[in-house]
Amino acid sequence: MVSTGRRGLTPVSFTRVEVDDPFWATRIETNRVVTIPIAYQHSEETGRIDAWKLDWREGREPVPHPYWDSDVAKWIEAAAYSLAAHPEPELERRVDSVVDMIAAAQQPDGYLNTYFTVVAPERRWANLGMWHELYCAGHLIEAALAYHEATGKRKLLDVVCRYADHIDSVFGPGKRDGCPGHQEIELALVKLYRATGEQRYRELAGFFLDQRGSRPSFFQREMETLDPEASRLNRHFFGEGEGFHTEYCQDHVPVREQSDVVGHAVRAMYMYCAMADLAAETDDAALLRACKRLWKSVCEKRMYVTGGIGPSSHNEGFTDDYDLPNASAYAETCAAIGLVFWNHRLLQLERDGRYADAMERALYNGAVSGVSLDGERFFYVNPLESRGDAHRQPWFACSCCPPNIARLVASFGQYVYSESRSEAWVHLYVQGRGELDLDGRKVVIEQKTGYPWKEKVAIAVRPQRAAEFTLALRIPGWCSGATAKLDGRSLRLAPISRKGYARIRRRWNPGDTVELTLPMPVERVEANPAVAADAGRVALQRGPLVYCLEEVDNGRNLNDLILPRNAKLGAKFERNLLGGVTVISGRGRRADRSAWKGALYRFAGSRTKPVTVKAVPYCVWENRRPGEMLVWIREA
Repeated sequence: MVSTGRRGLTPVSFTRVEVDDPFWATRIETNRVVTIPIAYQHSEETGRIDAWKLDWREGREPVPHPYWDSDVAKWIEAAAYSLAAHPEPELERRVDSVVDMIAAAQQPDGYLNTYFTVVAPERRWANLGMWHELYCAGHLIEAALAYHEATGKRKLLDVVCRYADHIDSVFGPGKRDGCPGHQEIELALVKLYRATGEQRYRELAGFFLDQRGSRPSFFQREMETLDPEASRLNRHFFGEGEGFHTEYCQDHVPVREQSDVVGHAVRAMYMYCAMADLAAETDDAALLRACKRLWKSVCEKRMYVTGGIGPSSHNEGFTDDYDLPNASAYAETCAAIGLVFWNHRLLQLERDGRYADAMERALYNGAVSGVSLDGERFFYVNPLESRGDAHRQPWFACSCCPPNIARLVASFGQYVYSESRSEAWVHLYVQGRGELDLDGRKVVIEQKTGYPWKEKVAIAVRPQRAAEFTLALRIPGWCSGATAKLDGRSLRLAPISRKGYARIRRRWNPGDTVELTLPMPVERVEANPAVAADAGRVALQRGPLVYCLEEVDNGRNLNDLILPRNAKLGAKFERNLLGGVTVISGRGRRADRSAWKGALYRFAGSRTKPVTVKAVPYCVWENRRPGEMLVWIREA
């Protein structure tokens, strides 16, 4: 079992959760039968798998890349989660064959990286800022832990423990200073500590975090040791001389002093995950305070309505408060996934529904949009407006997103429930069952629901025997007017609700059932007036889902559409559309372009004509005929 340390809740492992949900079950199955095999196929075709044979020679193509190891590691992790829920001998054999190659590639001192073993061995640990060695190590650790939990096999776990021991022999107090330019190993080391009990791993994670923000910066000192070609990327992102800065990798101030989210979005999210993990393990109040300040910066000033983060392609990350352009939004899939990871951790620590709300927003919108419904194509970036030129791709040269979304979908079950000695927490409403352990007492929770399309959730509580404990049910922040019945009797939610959860403390008998109703009217969402890109516009949301307009439903020139303030909007489930979705429709108006022939400007009062406006969930856009897309609609 994964512990959350000295405080908070413990997530219920994906191995103890069954998902039989109209929204997620199909995606999980598609991920299993299509996406995970495709990720392996592309990794094989591009040389990522064979790179572990260490037989590359000068002049041969393809040349292994410094971050290739991480792509293979994330594929192993995704496969492990899938195997835990659906054993497949052939997939397990395939993973074992890759594990054998990885084990054989490990160097006598424990070092493990394909690029720096065969392409540039003389540059081992030479450029932590940009060459991804520690990042790859972190993903290998996560893969090994997931595979061990799914299958009980220790081979890869033993390999990464040797590698972690090697890294610990190189870095730390009295050894080398430094930290990774791309965070990841920090959170992985905490996971490894929790699995093995080896305190050195937790301490090394803390060491890497504590190196950030030192002056002079470690990355500046490191760059001065590199030749110009080797430091090309460093100079691009960090600058030089008087213009040197390291906001790009969150090295601008010490981690406990950080308040505003800056730099590369994925790097930031992975670092914040580690900060939350160490706050849990060590009761470090300063780390937790920093996490809470940074959360407010992200979720109150720098997050898209879809849960996407990082508007800029220049740094794959953040810019200024309220700078949230739509057509040029970067909003990398990996960043939304990182937001899920971070909020899940904060949720365990703080037991606060706002973290579950942010987690759900990213899960149902900005993260799962990263993969097509057929599981074969992927978004790296997730704009909120497209003129018809944004399309999912089969693969990418930098392929972090496809295996990342694969591991998220395969492990989705771990986000549904949490447990403590005397509390069972339900964060997400997902048809299926979870097996919880409350201080040695087995409690099964079964959900029956059509969420997110339908508003009713039936939650059956089945302890092994009658027992007193708390059942905490999330009341989503988007929902007003939630009602509940306990064994058929109305339950007053207000007196028992705190921080977004209704907490029902009683003696539970097997078969007791809570019926929860979460009204899902169509809502118009306004942006803060400081978000210039959304001035005079609204987005549509129903339940947890954000909606968008597509050209296939509404014709070209979507920015010509106007949604009158008094227009009534209705919701209808269409079983044969996009795998079965609820659509939103209503009467709108469209600017009449025919009246503008030969004119560039004219006095106000242009003609419009009535049209039907139809919106579909953002997470399923670009799964039909290519065309324009728009989230924020003009309102008048």
